[in-house]
Amino acid sequence: MPGYTMQRQQLQTRLRRIEGQVRGVARMIDEDKYCVDVVTQVAAIQAALDKVALGLLDGHIRGCVRDEIAAGGGEEKVNELLQLMDRVLRR
Repeated sequence: MPGYTMQRQQLQTRLRRIEGQVRGVARMIDEDKYCVDVVTQVAAIQAALDKVALGLLDGHIRGCVRDEIAAGGGEEKVNELLQLMDRVLRR
């Protein structure tokens, strides 16, 4: 079971809000809005996506990783987590 199931509604709400922000940026571009304003909105979208990712990561660590370690394993989950962090931090 995914670690985020307890927060599913909150995650979906955030993602719908981000989706609206993305549509707003597309509209800004269609309307030839000032580039600084568009970039500012893109930065806000990136920050919102980072919060979603952090929430998912929190759930994964507190759920999946912790459960696997408690069950006597965990090495595979820890390696998976480290690989994920490498991908996230490289962007």
